[in-house]
Amino acid sequence: MVRLVLALGDQLSPDLSALKAADRTRDRVVMAEVAEEAGSVAHHPKKIALVFAAMRKFAERLRAAGWQVDYTRLDDPRNAGSIPGELIRRAEQHGAREVLATRPGEWRLIEALEATPLTLRLLEDDRFIASHADFDAWAEGRKALRMEHFYREMRRRTGLLMKGDAPAGGRWNYDHENRKPLKDDLFLPEPARFEPDATVAEVLDLVEARYGRNFGDLRPFRFATDPDQAEAALAHFLKQALPRFGDHQDAMLADRRFLYHAVISAYLNIGLLDPLEVCRRAETEWRAGRAPLNAVEGFIRQILGWREFVRGIYFREGPGYVARNALEHRRDLPPLFWGAETRMACLAQAVAQTREEAYAHHIQRLMATGNFALLAGVDPAQVHLWYLSVYIDAFEWVEAPNTVGMSQFADGGLVASKPYVSSGSYIDRMSDYCRGCAYSVKTKQGEGACPFNLLYWHFLDRHRPRFEGNPRMSAMYRTWDRMEADKRRAILAEAEGFLARMEAGETV
Repeated sequence: MVRLVLALGDQLSPDLSALKAADRTRDRVVMAEVAEEAGSVAHHPKKIALVFAAMRKFAERLRAAGWQVDYTRLDDPRNAGSIPGELIRRAEQHGAREVLATRPGEWRLIEALEATPLTLRLLEDDRFIASHADFDAWAEGRKALRMEHFYREMRRRTGLLMKGDAPAGGRWNYDHENRKPLKDDLFLPEPARFEPDATVAEVLDLVEARYGRNFGDLRPFRFATDPDQAEAALAHFLKQALPRFGDHQDAMLADRRFLYHAVISAYLNIGLLDPLEVCRRAETEWRAGRAPLNAVEGFIRQILGWREFVRGIYFREGPGYVARNALEHRRDLPPLFWGAETRMACLAQAVAQTREEAYAHHIQRLMATGNFALLAGVDPAQVHLWYLSVYIDAFEWVEAPNTVGMSQFADGGLVASKPYVSSGSYIDRMSDYCRGCAYSVKTKQGEGACPFNLLYWHFLDRHRPRFEGNPRMSAMYRTWDRMEADKRRAILAEAEGFLARMEAGETV
């Protein structure tokens, strides 16, 4: 009997486990552009366009390889509107009862598939370097789950950047060498860009008609939408940007949005690139003497370390993880995150870039928008939904632990050993944002004081019982305690005033 083989929009890999378990002479691949997935949150139009265009091209590749593919477009009047609905419709059409599916990257969809009346065979997504069993075996019995320890284990297991049993160069981590600011340079590289072909153009028109009011600029659209283009984007990065990626991976410039970043995370996350192969390609650049070790190690750590680690956390912790709120933050996400006017140049730059590009690099997300949301006490569930909505590479398995855990400390320290908070001085050191700001980053209190300076101490003060014993934060509490009592009261009062104005909808 014919079986249905589900291929989702972030599973566009020819070696998908569901495809490997299927019989191409008998079984039928089901792919569908459905409103329920496109509208699960208010996704950036560029993200919807990327997924739909890449899906259409993948379906054609499968057909060329001999697969029978039932593909439903968003505007098909027979479209059931959901993945389970499409499976049921196709099962009735072909007399099928069994579905082969690779485990989705979101608990919501896993639960929806399990609730269908069809027989579901859910297979592991083995496109990742560590399986769920691998991660759980590593995590079992540990008092704390720290990415650095997991990363070292992954280095040993894969042999990446290893010399026997020791790390290449004698060190596991070159992070301290990778925090250099950067001055604007006319010769900074740009990521590879791709002109829309006929398939992409058709999708852009569809997305514009259906989702043109979502936050984000749909055009211009220059992303890769098939494996050949994604490979070209990777090759471009390895040659043009990787050699200086390490030194400046934390830098931020107002008029240079991509710096030395690869901008390939979306391609990895929808299946156009293989993560282990990408890491090996980067290692080859070091071994050939074309890129320094600190750059290659920093790049590989983001994929082999963080990407694999947060996936392990997401599935180990279960569906309730996204609702955690250890710090009991309750404020609503302010309108400035959706493009409302703000006097804070760093946030204005990060949000404008996000709106126009559907992209911001990890420090912009962590130390600009994420840092502000955490300092201001914004509800982490709202922060999570914002990140999931606005970034082209955001899928819940990777986005939620980075937001709920690393950025907002809402999991109580499962992912991060301390909250990622800072005053304005960090942003000033790593960017040129502060030069054109209405606030003064050098002013710690009083007229024109940078809100990050005020909110930083406000955060530490209100969460003192939780954090004063943290060895990585104790020095800042000693600094706070050395301030005159009147100064401390003034800082807290000014921070409260700022938060009240923000909650009242005033421009801040």
